[in-house]
Amino acid sequence: MKLHIAVDVLGFPYAACVTTANVTDRDGAVQMFKIRGFCPETFEKALVDGSYTGDNFAAAIFNLKGAAVEVAKRSELHKFAVIPKRWIVERSFGWLDKCRILWKNCERYLENTLSLAKLAFLSIILKRF
Repeated sequence: MKLHIAVDVLGFPYAACVTTANVTDRDGAVQMFKIRGFCPETFEKALVDGSYTGDNFAAAIFNLKGAAVEVAKRSELHKFAVIPKRWIVERSFGWLDKCRILWKNCERYLENTLSLAKLAFLSIILKRF
């Protein structure tokens, strides 16, 4: 199972979607953007990593939400470097990794995994405030 999340600049989730492992990242992200109610008022640009490249994906996101897609690519050098803005999503996944129940995916149904991820984010948000 794959967890797809959309976060704001602070790393807090706007939307989450769980798909089976045979769904590509681009198709999973399009499914997530189709979720009813997911459309922040100031949503103008989707910052994505290199696995979401392609004109078809960018066109699908623009047709669904009217937002442009910007790909944050890694540098061509084979050295570790923090890419600006890309760490926000990685940090959010790191927060989820601290939740023991999400370490391994033992759930049988996608809805259960999605509910556990939402509860984990709720717990994280409540600890921050």
